[in-house]
Order: sequence, then C-alpha cells, then structure tokens
Amino acid sequence: MLPDEVSVMLGLDEPDDPEHVRARVARALGVREAELPPLTVKKRSIDARRGRVRFRLLVGLEGEPEELSPELPREVSGPAEVVIVGDGPAGMFAAYELARHGVASVVLDRGKQVRPRRKDLRGLTQLGVVDPDSNYCFGEGGAGTYSDGKLYTRAHKRGNVRDVLEVLALHGAPPSILVDARPHIGSNRLPLVVTALRERLEGVGVRFRFEARVTELLLDQRRVAGVRLADGSEIPARQVVIATGHSARDVFMLLDRAGVELEAKAFAMGVRIEHPQPLINRIQYGAAAGHPKLPAAAYQLADHGVFSFCMCPGGFVVPASTEPEGLVVNGMSLSRRDSPFANSGLVVSVELEDLEGTGPLAGVELQRRLEQAALLAGGGRLRAPATRATDFVAGRGSSTVPKSSYVPGIVATDVAEVLGPRISNRLRQALSGFDRRMRGYLTDEAVLIGVESRTSSPVRVPRDPETLESPSVEGLYPAGEGAGYAGGIVSAAVDGMRVARSILQKRVAMRCSTPMNA
Repeated sequence: MLPDEVSVMLGLDEPDDPEHVRARVARALGVREAELPPLTVKKRSIDARRGRVRFRLLVGLEGEPEELSPELPREVSGPAEVVIVGDGPAGMFAAYELARHGVASVVLDRGKQVRPRRKDLRGLTQLGVVDPDSNYCFGEGGAGTYSDGKLYTRAHKRGNVRDVLEVLALHGAPPSILVDARPHIGSNRLPLVVTALRERLEGVGVRFRFEARVTELLLDQRRVAGVRLADGSEIPARQVVIATGHSARDVFMLLDRAGVELEAKAFAMGVRIEHPQPLINRIQYGAAAGHPKLPAAAYQLADHGVFSFCMCPGGFVVPASTEPEGLVVNGMSLSRRDSPFANSGLVVSVELEDLEGTGPLAGVELQRRLEQAALLAGGGRLRAPATRATDFVAGRGSSTVPKSSYVPGIVATDVAEVLGPRISNRLRQALSGFDRRMRGYLTDEAVLIGVESRTSSPVRVPRDPETLESPSVEGLYPAGEGAGYAGGIVSAAVDGMRVARSILQKRVAMRCSTPMNA
C-alpha cells in the first residue's frame, strides 16, 4: 500500500518537471511509475545541510490536486452590523469571514488606500516627513502591505492556514505560496492582492472607510454601543473588532480610558543588521552560491533570548516611524528579492521585569524612549544611527559605515548609546555566537542600524479563551497582532477569522435565546 506522501530530493541541476519528479518518487518507493496515482507537490524547500544544497519536495499521492476553491463571501445588505477597526489582515479576514455568512460589516482604517498611501511613503523615505496616519504601519492592508509580504507562520494549530493562503492566491498572490515552505509575496505585489481582496468584499456589500481614525469607544453600561471618529461622527454597533496592529498606541490609550482591561506583555527590541547579499549566499550555499536556481539566501538565528526577526533576503531597510518624534527601522523585500543587500531584525527579548514602569503601557514608553534617542543620534530627517558589527562587538562606535539600502541615509556613530547597556551587551554576546554558526557573519561589511522596536505588540488586550470577547466590555473583540494574539500576516488573518466565527456563534445564540412573539 502506498503512503499518502513521500519526500524526495532533487539536485540543483536535475530537472524538476512532473515526469522527472514522478520517476524520483517511483524510485524512492521502489515501485513502477505506472503504479503511482497522480502526484501533487505539497511543499518545496531548500536543504543546504552538510554543505550539499538540494531541493526537498514533499509529494502527495492522494490523486488529482484539489482545485483552488476557498469559500467566497456572500451578498450582504442593510446597515453594517459589526464595526471592524483596522484594515490589516486580521480586520480584512474578519470581514471576509463575516461576509461568508451574510453578515454586513464596516471596516474603518485611519490610513489611506494603497495608491495614495504610496505618496506618503515617498515623503517618509525621501523627505523624512512622518504622517502619523499614513506610513509603513497604517493604511490599507496594514503593516504587511509594504513590509515584505512574508506568509510563513507557526499558527497551524490555531486555524486554517490553507484557507488564508487560498484566499490570497485567488486574489492575485502567486500560486507558489501554496507549496513553498517559506512563502513570500513581495512588497510590490502584495498591494495588488490587498486591493483585489477589498474590491471583492466591496462587491458583496462590505463597506470600507479610510482616513477614519477612531478616537473613542462608545459604551452603554459595560456593553459596546459603537465608536466615535476623529471628525466627530458616530457609528453604532453591538460588536466591535479591534484589529489595529502593534503600533496604534492611541488605540491602547482610548481602550484604557474606556476601562478595557489591558496588560503589558513581553516583546523584543534591537537593530536591523545588513550584509551584502552575496556574502550571505556564500555562507549559506557554499560552492553552490550563484546557481541560477537558487534564490537569495535567508537565515534564522536564535541564542538565549536574542534572535533574528523578519529576515529580508535581497531586501531594503526602510523607515517605519509612526510618530515624528521617533525613528523606527524595518525591512522589506520585493517579489524578486534582487537587492544586493540582506537585512534582518536582530533583537533582544524584553521581559516584564525589564520594564521600568508597572502599568500596561510601560513597554510602549520604553519603545518611545529608544525611538526618540535613535532620531536624535541620527541627526534628524529619519537618518539612522549605524555601527559596523565588528566595532559594535569591540565596544566602540564607528567612524565610517558601509553602503546601505536605507534611503534616508545612515550616520556612523555608536548604536550602543541608543540601545543602552542591557540590550547592547546581549547583542554583543549573540553576534559572536552567531558568527560561530555562520562563519563570516560578524564582519566589518555588516552594519547595525537602529532602532528595531516594533517586532510585536508590547500590550495584550485580554479576551475570554472561548468566546474571544473582552471580559471587561461585552461586544468588544480584540484581534490580531496589536491585541497580542498574532505575529505576522497569516497568523493575524487566521485570528481575525476566529474572532469572526465567535461573533457569528454569539449572534446565533442570541437569536435562539430571544423568545418568539406569540
């Protein structure tokens, strides 16, 4: 009896057409090709262990591959029954799931649609002008729209990841995201996917309002009654989903004012480290570096609470500030990943005991302090303080720095003075250890750029583990990364769908408990 799936290896110079893959599977199973059913490549990854670079294919033997057929949203009509605050993946997929069941919603976002948002990003990158409502974090699609489009997640136990990927593929994401071990769309293609998804929802009656910043949660006793916007208008609702991402600090404050329970949570801060991409290729691929079949090499490192984060092969370092008084950096890659630079967050875990304050916003204040110090050290206009990795480990600043992809420019200085001794000392120890694992990683060609402070939300908005509802305000549903329940595009989308299903279940229960008129 044949297994449901089998793993086979292909050399770099082997053909990868279906006929050759079929022959390799037959050989691996010791059967004739005629005995095999139709095959499907379910997962594809690169195996570079022991200095031999190959492609690993996980091949399914269950018959013909399934057609791409995610459940589509249904036509909705009438006034919006649910208000969703935030048009990132959690908010958008919450609206999608509600529409699948015929429930109307309105999605509010403080930022702009994809096209006008681009203009504000140019002002941010080229002129150093920060629009607090339209930037790399806020606007249609959320922070992920222009920040690489990585779809790798460990959230498989929390929801249907395949469903999310199929919805994205249906709206223009490359089909490869369904099989690649570390799927990626790219910051040039993801905006098109986000737009197509929004247009699908608008076509069935879901409403979207941009440049609609929420300033107050309206309550009736301890129950949600709606939201108030910056223009003074109010939108009534019995259910409100808060899906505003990890950088909407004013939303944390308005929730706090409304008496919603908040708590500080652990997060991480540090720097972006940038290398020449050919160097990372040589370290990871060895003699195979430069092979035309190989993509720009990636890496993942971790050691005692210090870890790489959102590694961007063939990418760019970008300014991700949301406040004019602070500097934040992040990374992104286009779909081809063909920049000559590789960058990654290199961050240190910040535990609750590391925070100076005791309130739920203590982590936010630490972020702000380092971001303001980074802006000051760079000299303004979003120029970033930078130190060669070798100088940093030696405990000194740099007098010169290598070329960088960071458009506003980097300034040679001592990043340790921005980070403070605790984070700096942990980074120094980790860099030496990482160089032992990736020989050549610690080099004067590598530069540390500060400050990477928005890896995840420093705040959690508690919710009931069964109903996913806030225990302090009935009808309030915290969702996604900003509320502390996700870490990336796919996990946030999965969480948004979970929250939507909880709302649907409550609506059914409410209808069943309402006595019928005699």
